[in-house]
Amino acid sequence: MTHFLITEDKPDGYRLEDILKIIRKDIFLRTTKIMDDDRAEAQIVMNNNVEILGLLSAAIAKAEESTTILQKSFGPSREGEPRIGV
Repeated sequence: MTHFLITEDKPDGYRLEDILKIIRKDIFLRTTKIMDDDRAEAQIVMNNNVEILGLLSAAIAKAEESTTILQKSFGPSREGEPRIGV
């Protein structure tokens, strides 16, 4: 059973892309707070966060693509029934 994602057991869960967008926003906000910190450690963390933001954006695009494919092929999910898989 998942803790966050929509499943047949958790119809009120989140779509993957929605969770990733929330995380991306949090990281972006935290990153803006260290932009003016010139210490080497802060710059490394900022650079890492920028890279993570890019990876999250790519993951969001993939998750949105999957959602589009599922909705186009199988329609909206129905409570208690997976659209694909068992």
